[in-house]
Amino acid sequence: MPPIDWSIDGLPEGTQKLLKSYVKDVVKVYGDDLEGIVLYGSAVRGEFLHGLSNLNILLILSSYDLSVLKKYDGLHKRWSKEQVVVPLFLTSPDLESAATTFPLEYQDILDCHRLLWGQDPFVGLKIDSRYLAAEVVQGLRGNLFRLRQRLVEGRSTEEAITILLPLSITALLPVLRGLQRLLGRPVIMHGEPLLKDIEAYLEIDLAGLRDAVALKRGHISPGQKEIPRLMDRYIECLTRLVTTAEARII
Repeated sequence: MPPIDWSIDGLPEGTQKLLKSYVKDVVKVYGDDLEGIVLYGSAVRGEFLHGLSNLNILLILSSYDLSVLKKYDGLHKRWSKEQVVVPLFLTSPDLESAATTFPLEYQDILDCHRLLWGQDPFVGLKIDSRYLAAEVVQGLRGNLFRLRQRLVEGRSTEEAITILLPLSITALLPVLRGLQRLLGRPVIMHGEPLLKDIEAYLEIDLAGLRDAVALKRGHISPGQKEIPRLMDRYIECLTRLVTTAEARII
């Protein structure tokens, strides 16, 4: 196997060493069935938080027969303990189809990814943006609906809110990058500047969303009494954003 020699800006050296070990394991297990390994998400955007962020991987395979997928069993047993979530398993034809069906997700990966091994499947890939508006609206509304549901499931406790806010804003940020594309804005990868840009452009208050980013990154530690108010502001801002965005892009 050719030497694995790359460096990712902003990613801790220990995490990069771990990733290189992971790549060697995957290549050894999959052999000729493997065409490429791609890293995407916070580790590439420079927002990786050691101990909190996951390592998001895409494996390009020659096929996804059951025998091929089962090869990952042993890898999952070892690497799930190291913040490596179960990868996306795609073939090259799958990726071309996904670029049309899921323009939001795959435009985001196309814009910000890193090839760890093999051939980069995103070279020359065209994203069909005709359905982007519908997916952005669905993402915004879906985030709000799921948040309400999970809040009730967690009985609206301070512990549940502390978990839900970072999860919700993490899922929301890629949708907001899609919104920026629809609005003709430069796409900003980092959470805080992204929110400020949308806030200024749409002329709405998104302070509740910015607080959620600060909570996720450990920049604020609200007390027991403040946590419910933080959730109230978040829902209020998210609802306002959904209404305003829908009016602008539909």
